[in-house]
Amino acid sequence: MIKIIILTFFISIFSTAFAVDYTLHGVADIRASSLDSLTTYVDGGYGKFSIDDGQQLAIGQLGGDLTLQWDSGISAHVVANAYVNNSESVAGITEGYLKYRSLPNASGYRWQTKVGIFYPEISLENNAVAWASIDTLNSSTINTWIGEEIRVLGGEFKLTRLGRITNAPYDLSLSAATFINNDPAGALLAWHGWTIGNRQTLWTESQPITYFNARMPGFSLSEQASKSDPFLELDNKVGYHINGEVKVHGKGAFSIGYYDNNATPYKVKHGQYGWHTRFYHAGLQWKLSSQLQLKAQYLTGKTLMQSPSRWDIVNNDYQSAYVSLTKKWQQHKLTARLEEFSVQDNDQTWGDNNNEYGKAATLNYTYRLAKPWFISTEYSWISSRRAARYYVHAPADLIERQLQLAVRYFF
Repeated sequence: MIKIIILTFFISIFSTAFAVDYTLHGVADIRASSLDSLTTYVDGGYGKFSIDDGQQLAIGQLGGDLTLQWDSGISAHVVANAYVNNSESVAGITEGYLKYRSLPNASGYRWQTKVGIFYPEISLENNAVAWASIDTLNSSTINTWIGEEIRVLGGEFKLTRLGRITNAPYDLSLSAATFINNDPAGALLAWHGWTIGNRQTLWTESQPITYFNARMPGFSLSEQASKSDPFLELDNKVGYHINGEVKVHGKGAFSIGYYDNNATPYKVKHGQYGWHTRFYHAGLQWKLSSQLQLKAQYLTGKTLMQSPSRWDIVNNDYQSAYVSLTKKWQQHKLTARLEEFSVQDNDQTWGDNNNEYGKAATLNYTYRLAKPWFISTEYSWISSRRAARYYVHAPADLIERQLQLAVRYFF
Protein backbone atom coordinates (compact mmCIF):
# COMPACT_ATOMS: atom_id res chain seq x y z
CA MET A 1 0.00 0.00 0.00
CA ILE A 2 2.85 2.38 0.83
CA LYS A 3 4.37 1.75 -2.62
CA ILE A 4 1.05 2.64 -4.25
CA ILE A 5 0.79 5.89 -2.28
CA ILE A 6 4.38 6.87 -3.10
CA LEU A 7 3.86 5.99 -6.78
CA THR A 8 0.74 8.18 -6.82
CA PHE A 9 2.79 11.01 -5.37
CA PHE A 10 5.38 10.78 -8.14
CA ILE A 11 2.78 10.50 -10.90
CA SER A 12 1.17 13.67 -9.59
CA ILE A 13 4.54 15.40 -9.47
CA PHE A 14 5.45 14.63 -13.06
CA SER A 15 2.00 15.54 -14.39
CA THR A 16 1.87 18.94 -12.64
CA ALA A 17 5.50 19.71 -11.88
CA PHE A 18 5.20 23.36 -12.86
CA ALA A 19 2.73 24.04 -9.99
CA VAL A 20 4.26 22.14 -7.06
CA ASP A 21 6.38 23.40 -4.15
CA TYR A 22 8.69 21.08 -2.25
CA THR A 23 9.51 21.39 1.44
CA LEU A 24 11.43 19.10 3.77
CA HIS A 25 11.26 19.55 7.52
CA GLY A 26 12.75 17.30 10.14
CA VAL A 27 14.24 16.73 13.56
CA ALA A 28 17.56 15.26 14.69
CA ASP A 29 17.58 14.29 18.37
CA ILE A 30 20.75 12.97 20.03
CA ARG A 31 20.41 11.82 23.64
CA ALA A 32 22.54 10.66 26.53
CA SER A 33 20.53 8.85 29.19
CA SER A 34 20.84 7.10 32.51
CA LEU A 35 18.05 4.71 33.42
CA ASP A 36 17.15 2.64 36.47
CA SER A 37 14.60 0.14 35.18
CA LEU A 38 13.96 -3.35 33.81
CA THR A 39 14.35 -4.58 30.23
CA THR A 40 12.37 -2.18 28.05
CA TYR A 41 8.93 -3.05 26.73
CA VAL A 42 10.31 -2.39 23.21
CA ASP A 43 12.45 -5.52 23.71
CA GLY A 44 9.59 -7.52 25.22
CA GLY A 45 10.36 -6.73 28.86
CA TYR A 46 8.38 -5.14 31.67
CA GLY A 47 10.32 -1.87 31.85
CA LYS A 48 8.16 1.22 31.48
CA PHE A 49 10.65 3.28 29.45
CA SER A 50 11.45 2.87 25.75
CA ILE A 51 15.16 2.10 26.24
CA ASP A 52 17.03 -0.41 28.42
CA ASP A 53 18.48 -0.02 31.88
CA GLY A 54 21.89 1.66 32.25
CA GLN A 55 23.72 4.47 30.47
CA GLN A 56 23.78 5.02 26.74
CA LEU A 57 24.15 7.49 23.92
CA ALA A 58 21.43 7.16 21.28
CA ILE A 59 19.66 8.73 18.35
CA GLY A 60 16.42 9.48 20.15
CA GLN A 61 14.74 10.43 16.87
CA LEU A 62 15.74 11.19 13.32
CA GLY A 63 12.56 12.23 11.56
CA GLY A 64 11.58 13.94 8.34
CA ASP A 65 8.41 15.21 6.64
CA LEU A 66 8.53 15.64 2.87
CA THR A 67 5.64 17.83 1.71
CA LEU A 68 4.57 18.53 -1.84
CA GLN A 69 2.17 21.47 -2.13
CA TRP A 70 0.08 22.37 -5.20
CA ASP A 71 -1.67 25.69 -5.86
CA SER A 72 -4.98 23.85 -5.86
CA GLY A 73 -4.77 23.26 -2.09
CA ILE A 74 -3.71 19.63 -2.45
CA SER A 75 -0.62 18.48 -0.56
CA ALA A 76 1.17 15.15 -0.25
CA HIS A 77 3.07 14.13 2.89
CA VAL A 78 5.54 11.33 3.61
CA VAL A 79 6.81 11.10 7.20
CA ALA A 80 9.69 8.82 8.16
CA ASN A 81 11.45 8.16 11.47
CA ALA A 82 14.56 6.33 12.67
CA TYR A 83 15.72 5.27 16.14
CA VAL A 84 19.14 3.94 17.14
CA ASN A 85 20.21 2.80 20.62
CA ASN A 86 21.99 -0.10 22.33
CA SER A 87 19.21 -2.59 21.61
CA GLU A 88 17.82 -1.59 18.21
CA SER A 89 18.37 0.29 14.98
CA VAL A 90 15.23 0.83 12.90
CA ALA A 91 13.96 3.21 10.22
CA GLY A 92 10.80 3.45 8.16
CA ILE A 93 7.59 5.22 7.26
CA THR A 94 5.26 6.41 10.04
CA GLU A 95 2.75 8.41 7.95
CA GLY A 96 1.94 8.94 4.26
CA TYR A 97 -1.14 10.76 3.06
CA LEU A 98 -2.76 13.16 0.61
CA LYS A 99 -4.56 16.22 2.00
CA TYR A 100 -6.83 18.89 0.55
CA ARG A 101 -7.86 22.06 2.37
CA SER A 102 -10.34 24.46 0.82
CA LEU A 103 -10.46 28.22 1.08
CA PRO A 104 -13.06 29.51 3.57
CA ASN A 105 -16.39 30.59 2.09
CA ALA A 106 -18.31 33.76 2.92
CA SER A 107 -19.93 32.08 5.93
CA GLY A 108 -16.54 31.18 7.39
CA TYR A 109 -16.65 27.45 6.66
CA ARG A 110 -13.54 25.61 5.50
CA TRP A 111 -13.28 21.88 4.89
CA GLN A 112 -10.35 19.52 4.75
CA THR A 113 -9.91 15.91 3.65
CA LYS A 114 -7.06 13.49 4.27
CA VAL A 115 -6.51 10.04 2.72
CA GLY A 116 -3.71 7.58 3.52
CA ILE A 117 -1.80 6.49 6.62
CA PHE A 118 -2.06 8.96 9.49
CA TYR A 119 -2.60 9.59 13.19
CA PRO A 120 -6.16 10.34 14.33
CA GLU A 121 -6.49 13.82 15.88
CA ILE A 122 -5.82 12.91 19.53
CA SER A 123 -2.42 14.11 20.79
CA LEU A 124 -1.92 17.56 22.32
CA GLU A 125 1.82 17.00 22.88
CA ASN A 126 3.15 15.67 19.60
CA ASN A 127 2.81 18.91 17.71
CA ALA A 128 6.24 19.21 16.09
CA VAL A 129 7.59 17.77 12.84
CA ALA A 130 7.54 13.95 12.48
CA TRP A 131 5.13 13.75 15.47
CA ALA A 132 7.83 14.88 17.90
CA SER A 133 6.90 16.45 21.21
CA ILE A 134 8.08 20.06 21.47
CA ASP A 135 7.83 20.48 25.27
CA THR A 136 9.27 17.18 26.54
CA LEU A 137 11.59 14.44 25.32
CA ASN A 138 9.25 11.63 26.36
CA SER A 139 5.55 11.70 25.60
CA SER A 140 2.92 11.04 28.25
CA THR A 141 1.59 7.50 28.76
CA ILE A 142 -1.45 8.41 26.64
CA ASN A 143 0.53 9.58 23.64
CA THR A 144 3.26 6.95 24.00
CA TRP A 145 0.48 4.40 23.46
CA ILE A 146 -1.01 6.35 20.56
CA GLY A 147 2.43 6.38 18.90
CA GLU A 148 2.80 2.65 19.45
CA GLU A 149 -0.59 1.18 18.50
CA ILE A 150 -2.97 3.79 17.06
CA ARG A 151 -2.39 4.52 13.38
CA VAL A 152 -4.88 4.08 10.56
CA LEU A 153 -5.23 3.59 6.82
CA GLY A 154 -8.30 5.52 5.79
CA GLY A 155 -9.88 8.88 5.13
CA GLU A 156 -10.78 11.86 7.30
CA PHE A 157 -13.13 14.78 6.70
CA LYS A 158 -12.88 17.95 8.82
CA LEU A 159 -15.19 20.96 8.79
CA THR A 160 -14.14 24.20 10.53
CA ARG A 161 -16.09 27.39 11.10
CA LEU A 162 -13.61 30.28 11.40
CA GLY A 163 -14.46 32.92 13.95
CA ARG A 164 -12.40 35.61 12.27
CA ILE A 165 -14.87 35.61 9.38
CA THR A 166 -18.04 35.36 11.47
CA ASN A 167 -16.80 37.86 14.11
CA ALA A 168 -16.81 35.17 16.79
CA PRO A 169 -13.96 34.83 19.34
CA TYR A 170 -13.61 31.12 18.64
CA ASP A 171 -13.30 28.50 15.88
CA LEU A 172 -15.43 25.35 15.82
CA SER A 173 -14.21 22.12 14.21
CA LEU A 174 -15.66 18.66 13.72
CA SER A 175 -13.77 15.79 12.11
CA ALA A 176 -14.78 12.23 11.24
CA ALA A 177 -12.52 9.44 10.00
CA THR A 178 -13.17 5.92 8.76
CA PHE A 179 -10.34 3.43 8.54
CA ILE A 180 -9.00 -0.12 8.39
CA ASN A 181 -5.71 -1.78 9.43
CA ASN A 182 -5.80 -1.30 13.20
CA ASP A 183 -7.45 -4.53 14.40
CA PRO A 184 -4.75 -5.82 16.83
CA ALA A 185 -4.52 -2.45 18.65
CA GLY A 186 -4.90 -3.04 22.38
CA ALA A 187 -2.67 -6.10 22.64
CA LEU A 188 0.46 -4.17 23.61
CA LEU A 189 -1.39 -1.98 26.10
CA ALA A 190 -2.87 -5.09 27.73
CA TRP A 191 0.39 -7.03 27.91
CA HIS A 192 2.97 -4.44 28.87
CA GLY A 193 0.68 -1.78 30.31
CA TRP A 194 1.09 1.98 30.11
CA THR A 195 4.61 3.13 29.21
CA ILE A 196 6.59 6.33 28.65
CA GLY A 197 8.85 7.09 25.69
CA ASN A 198 9.04 8.72 22.29
CA ARG A 199 9.24 5.58 20.16
CA GLN A 200 6.72 5.41 17.30
CA THR A 201 5.94 2.05 15.75
CA LEU A 202 6.84 2.10 12.06
CA TRP A 203 4.19 1.13 9.54
CA THR A 204 4.36 -2.68 8.98
CA GLU A 205 6.61 -3.07 12.08
CA SER A 206 5.79 -5.66 14.75
CA GLN A 207 6.53 -5.20 18.45
CA PRO A 208 7.54 -7.96 20.93
CA ILE A 209 5.02 -9.21 23.47
CA THR A 210 6.07 -9.66 27.09
CA TYR A 211 6.19 -13.14 28.56
CA PHE A 212 3.36 -14.38 30.79
CA ASN A 213 2.29 -17.88 31.84
CA ALA A 214 -0.79 -18.08 29.60
CA ARG A 215 1.55 -18.15 26.59
CA MET A 216 3.01 -21.51 27.63
CA PRO A 217 2.25 -24.53 25.36
CA GLY A 218 -1.22 -25.92 25.92
CA PHE A 219 -2.63 -22.81 27.58
CA SER A 220 -5.13 -20.22 26.33
CA LEU A 221 -2.67 -17.94 24.56
CA SER A 222 -0.13 -20.45 23.30
CA GLU A 223 -1.10 -19.65 19.68
CA GLN A 224 -0.42 -15.93 20.07
CA ALA A 225 2.45 -14.73 17.86
CA SER A 226 5.57 -13.60 19.69
CA LYS A 227 5.15 -10.12 18.20
CA SER A 228 2.07 -7.99 17.68
CA ASP A 229 1.51 -6.05 14.46
CA PRO A 230 -0.89 -3.22 15.35
CA PHE A 231 -1.53 -2.19 11.74
CA LEU A 232 -3.27 -5.26 10.30
CA GLU A 233 -6.74 -5.75 8.84
CA LEU A 234 -8.25 -9.06 9.96
CA ASP A 235 -12.01 -8.87 9.41
CA ASN A 236 -12.61 -6.33 6.60
CA LYS A 237 -14.71 -4.15 8.92
CA VAL A 238 -14.36 -0.37 9.03
CA GLY A 239 -13.48 1.52 12.22
CA TYR A 240 -14.17 5.16 12.94
CA HIS A 241 -13.02 8.19 14.92
CA ILE A 242 -14.88 11.43 15.59
CA ASN A 243 -13.44 14.54 17.21
CA GLY A 244 -14.79 17.99 18.05
CA GLU A 245 -12.80 21.07 19.03
CA VAL A 246 -13.49 24.58 20.25
CA LYS A 247 -10.52 26.93 19.80
CA VAL A 248 -10.74 30.26 21.65
CA HIS A 249 -8.63 32.92 19.94
CA GLY A 250 -5.56 33.87 21.94
CA LYS A 251 -6.45 31.57 24.86
CA GLY A 252 -6.54 27.89 24.01
CA ALA A 253 -8.69 24.96 22.95
CA PHE A 254 -10.85 22.11 24.23
CA SER A 255 -11.43 18.86 22.34
CA ILE A 256 -13.36 15.64 22.85
CA GLY A 257 -13.46 12.52 20.70
CA TYR A 258 -14.30 8.83 20.39
CA TYR A 259 -12.30 6.07 18.67
CA ASP A 260 -13.55 2.57 17.79
CA ASN A 261 -11.54 0.16 15.66
CA ASN A 262 -14.68 -2.03 15.31
CA ALA A 263 -12.54 -5.16 15.23
CA THR A 264 -14.02 -8.65 15.55
CA PRO A 265 -12.53 -9.89 18.85
CA TYR A 266 -12.60 -13.61 17.98
CA LYS A 267 -10.87 -13.27 14.59
CA VAL A 268 -7.32 -14.65 14.39
CA LYS A 269 -4.85 -15.00 11.51
CA HIS A 270 -1.31 -16.35 11.87
CA GLY A 271 -1.24 -15.71 15.61
CA GLN A 272 -2.58 -12.15 15.32
CA TYR A 273 -5.88 -11.67 17.12
CA GLY A 274 -8.52 -9.02 16.62
CA TRP A 275 -9.00 -6.73 19.61
CA HIS A 276 -12.16 -4.64 19.85
CA THR A 277 -10.56 -1.45 21.18
CA ARG A 278 -12.47 1.76 21.76
CA PHE A 279 -11.97 4.82 23.91
CA TYR A 280 -13.07 8.36 24.68
CA HIS A 281 -10.52 11.14 24.89
CA ALA A 282 -10.69 14.76 26.02
CA GLY A 283 -8.03 17.45 26.00
CA LEU A 284 -7.53 21.02 27.17
CA GLN A 285 -4.75 23.48 26.38
CA TRP A 286 -5.04 26.94 27.85
CA LYS A 287 -2.82 30.00 28.06
CA LEU A 288 -2.86 31.10 31.71
CA SER A 289 -0.62 34.06 30.90
CA SER A 290 1.69 35.18 28.12
CA GLN A 291 4.38 32.87 29.53
CA LEU A 292 2.43 30.05 31.19
CA GLN A 293 0.43 27.30 29.41
CA LEU A 294 -1.66 24.49 30.85
CA LYS A 295 -2.29 21.17 29.08
CA ALA A 296 -4.45 18.31 30.31
CA GLN A 297 -5.65 15.13 28.65
CA TYR A 298 -7.79 12.17 29.68
CA LEU A 299 -8.38 8.85 27.89
CA THR A 300 -10.61 5.99 29.01
CA GLY A 301 -11.70 2.89 27.16
CA LYS A 302 -12.14 -0.86 26.83
CA THR A 303 -10.49 -3.64 24.85
CA LEU A 304 -11.72 -7.20 24.28
CA MET A 305 -10.09 -10.25 22.73
CA GLN A 306 -11.82 -13.63 22.54
CA SER A 307 -11.10 -17.18 21.50
CA PRO A 308 -12.47 -18.42 18.13
CA SER A 309 -15.30 -20.00 20.17
CA ARG A 310 -16.06 -16.52 21.56
CA TRP A 311 -14.90 -16.94 25.16
CA ASP A 312 -13.37 -13.83 26.71
CA ILE A 313 -9.58 -14.21 26.87
CA VAL A 314 -8.65 -10.57 27.58
CA ASN A 315 -11.27 -8.08 28.76
CA ASN A 316 -9.73 -4.87 30.07
CA ASP A 317 -10.81 -1.40 31.07
CA TYR A 318 -8.07 1.22 30.92
CA GLN A 319 -7.59 4.90 31.62
CA SER A 320 -4.85 7.50 31.84
CA ALA A 321 -4.67 11.22 32.51
CA TYR A 322 -2.02 13.90 32.71
CA VAL A 323 -1.75 17.59 33.47
CA SER A 324 1.26 19.71 32.51
CA LEU A 325 2.42 23.30 32.94
CA THR A 326 4.91 24.98 30.62
CA LYS A 327 6.66 28.22 31.54
CA LYS A 328 8.51 30.17 28.82
CA TRP A 329 10.78 33.16 29.27
CA GLN A 330 13.35 34.50 26.84
CA GLN A 331 15.29 31.43 25.59
CA HIS A 332 14.18 29.20 28.46
CA LYS A 333 11.33 26.73 28.86
CA LEU A 334 10.34 24.62 31.86
CA THR A 335 7.69 21.89 31.69
CA ALA A 336 6.30 19.81 34.55
CA ARG A 337 3.89 16.92 33.93
CA LEU A 338 2.01 14.65 36.37
CA GLU A 339 0.19 11.46 35.35
CA GLU A 340 -2.00 8.70 36.71
CA PHE A 341 -2.88 5.49 34.84
CA SER A 342 -4.52 2.11 35.35
CA VAL A 343 -5.66 -1.11 33.67
CA GLN A 344 -8.46 -3.23 35.15
CA ASP A 345 -8.50 -6.91 34.17
CA ASN A 346 -12.11 -8.20 33.99
CA ASP A 347 -11.53 -11.72 32.63
CA GLN A 348 -10.63 -14.99 34.37
CA THR A 349 -7.81 -16.18 32.09
CA TRP A 350 -5.18 -18.07 34.09
CA GLY A 351 -1.63 -16.78 33.81
CA ASP A 352 -2.61 -13.42 32.27
CA ASN A 353 -3.11 -10.83 35.00
CA ASN A 354 -3.19 -7.38 33.37
CA ASN A 355 -4.14 -5.33 36.43
CA GLU A 356 -2.04 -2.21 36.78
CA TYR A 357 -1.97 1.10 38.63
CA GLY A 358 0.68 3.78 38.52
CA LYS A 359 1.73 7.41 38.70
CA ALA A 360 4.42 9.30 36.81
CA ALA A 361 6.14 12.67 36.92
CA THR A 362 8.31 14.41 34.33
CA LEU A 363 10.35 17.61 34.61
CA ASN A 364 11.95 19.11 31.49
CA TYR A 365 14.17 22.16 31.05
CA THR A 366 14.93 23.35 27.51
CA TYR A 367 17.26 26.12 26.39
CA ARG A 368 17.14 27.49 22.83
CA LEU A 369 20.72 27.86 21.62
CA ALA A 370 19.62 29.32 18.27
CA LYS A 371 16.39 29.21 16.29
CA PRO A 372 16.72 25.54 15.18
CA TRP A 373 18.96 24.29 18.03
CA PHE A 374 17.73 23.24 21.47
CA ILE A 375 19.36 21.56 24.44
CA SER A 376 17.11 19.74 26.92
CA THR A 377 17.49 17.89 30.17
CA GLU A 378 14.63 15.76 31.47
CA TYR A 379 13.96 13.68 34.57
CA SER A 380 11.15 11.09 34.55
CA TRP A 381 9.86 9.01 37.45
CA ILE A 382 7.33 6.15 37.33
CA SER A 383 5.88 4.24 40.26
CA SER A 384 3.66 1.33 39.26
CA ARG A 385 2.15 -1.88 40.50
CA ARG A 386 1.81 -4.59 37.85
CA ALA A 387 1.06 -8.14 38.98
CA ALA A 388 2.30 -9.67 35.70
CA ARG A 389 5.90 -8.94 36.66
CA TYR A 390 5.70 -11.99 38.92
CA TYR A 391 5.77 -14.12 35.75
CA VAL A 392 9.41 -13.10 35.21
CA HIS A 393 10.27 -13.03 38.95
CA ALA A 394 10.35 -9.23 39.11
CA PRO A 395 8.67 -7.16 41.82
CA ALA A 396 5.05 -6.18 41.21
CA ASP A 397 5.71 -2.82 42.85
CA LEU A 398 8.46 -0.93 41.06
CA ILE A 399 9.87 2.59 40.87
CA GLU A 400 11.76 3.46 37.67
CA ARG A 401 13.76 6.60 36.91
CA GLN A 402 15.30 8.12 33.81
CA LEU A 403 17.58 11.13 33.33
CA GLN A 404 18.20 12.43 29.80
CA LEU A 405 20.29 15.11 28.17
CA ALA A 406 19.45 15.86 24.53
CA VAL A 407 20.54 18.12 21.71
CA ARG A 408 17.74 18.64 19.19
CA TYR A 409 17.88 20.29 15.78
CA PHE A 410 14.67 21.19 13.98
CA PHE A 411 14.95 22.04 10.28
